[in-house]
Amino acid sequence: MQYDIRVTIQYSYPSPASSGRHLLRLMPRSLPGKQRVLSRTLEVTPAPVEQVNGIDFFGNETVEVALASPHQESSFTVKARVECSREGQGFNMSGTLPGLAGEIAAQAGLNPDAPHHFLGPSTRIPRHDGMAAYAREVAGAETTVYDIVRALGQRIHEDFTFNPEATDVDTPTEAAFEQRAGVCQDFAQVMITCLREIGIPAAYVSGFLRTIPPENQPRLEGADAMHAWVRAWCGRQMGWVEYDPTNAVEAFNDHVVVAYGRDYADVAPVKGYMRSVGDHTTRQLVDVEPLENA
Repeated sequence: MQYDIRVTIQYSYPSPASSGRHLLRLMPRSLPGKQRVLSRTLEVTPAPVEQVNGIDFFGNETVEVALASPHQESSFTVKARVECSREGQGFNMSGTLPGLAGEIAAQAGLNPDAPHHFLGPSTRIPRHDGMAAYAREVAGAETTVYDIVRALGQRIHEDFTFNPEATDVDTPTEAAFEQRAGVCQDFAQVMITCLREIGIPAAYVSGFLRTIPPENQPRLEGADAMHAWVRAWCGRQMGWVEYDPTNAVEAFNDHVVVAYGRDYADVAPVKGYMRSVGDHTTRQLVDVEPLENA
């Protein structure tokens, strides 16, 4: 399946910003055998005086831009065509949870995909006794790791309410867990915390999700959104699998990966600073349009 993707993130300031420097993680990734980027462009307004492209530790594409002219608005727009060709998960080849620690210890490398990076606390993923107990309720000693991942994702989907008013981008993961409400970022980070608490390496995935309009209704421009889901390491034979607890589904060809990290702090689409006064407002517009004949 091929998609035309357009994402625009706009910032408005109450008084002109004299300058700014921003680190962007907005470009879809090329993933051999899963996802291929056919074309992409980046437009920054106002035009940057400096632009540096790079790759971070986890293999995500980064673009650092410097803005020097006074501006009351800034925007970052990516247009990309992406081909997704994931195969189904196939057979469950994961072992049981008691044996997973030994499989992790046997992984000698520290490459970006090594499970060791995704096992302990990170910036947005705390130690949390409540989430540990919550996870253990679906983690039987004879249950395979893959089945634990799916059961936990399904439980979060059932127990939590999707409510954009309940949290914001800075809400701590433990607060989202206590109120059992939030958005995809919260669902993903709660699931990651739960998995790590019982010894399953888990990563944060940012990307795009194709949304399907109601029957006989047109797609609404800007109705799609940046999305977040979970990547869990299920042992040497099965490796990494991806699960979307917000929708209680395995990530498949409707999910377009932008970045992998330990939590949201590693993959935020825009990070940086600007010199201005007062609080800024943010607007995000995303379109993921399938090319049915491609």
